[in-house]
Amino acid sequence: MARMNRPAPVEVCYKNMRFLITHNPTNATLSTFLEDWPFDDGAPPPSKIVEDWLNLLKTKFCEDPGCCVAVHCVAGLGRAPVLVALALIESGMKYEDAIQFIRQKRRGAINSKQLTYLEKYRPKQRLRFKDPHNHKNKCCIM
Repeated sequence: MARMNRPAPVEVCYKNMRFLITHNPTNATLSTFLEDWPFDDGAPPPSKIVEDWLNLLKTKFCEDPGCCVAVHCVAGLGRAPVLVALALIESGMKYEDAIQFIRQKRRGAINSKQLTYLEKYRPKQRLRFKDPHNHKNKCCIM
C-alpha cells in the first residue's frame, strides 16, 4: 500500500487566535478532538459547518483567549486550511491576505474551487474580539 506524504502540523497565529492545522488524527488522539464536521474533500464547507465552526471559535476564544484550536482533514491541505482562512477573514483579514498567510506555512494549501469560495465569501465580522490584554472582560464584540 502506498504511503501518503503528509506535511507536518503547523501553527497559525493571528491576533488572539491560534490554530494547529494537521492531517487526520490517529485513533489514539481522536478523543481529544471536540467536534468532527466532515464535508467533501476538495470542496468548500457547507454553511451549517461554517456556522458551527465560527460559533465554536467565538466561544473558545472568548473563554480562553490565545488558546489553540486544532483543525484537521486527511492531508491538512484543503478543508482544514479553508476553515482557518474563514476564521481569519471573519476576524478582519482580507481573503487574499488570509490565503497568503496560511500558504506561507502550509505550501499547497487551498485548491482553486476553495479559493473561489473564499473570494466570494462575505464575512459578518463574527470573530472581532476586544483587546485580549484587557483581562477584566473576556467577551467578544458582536
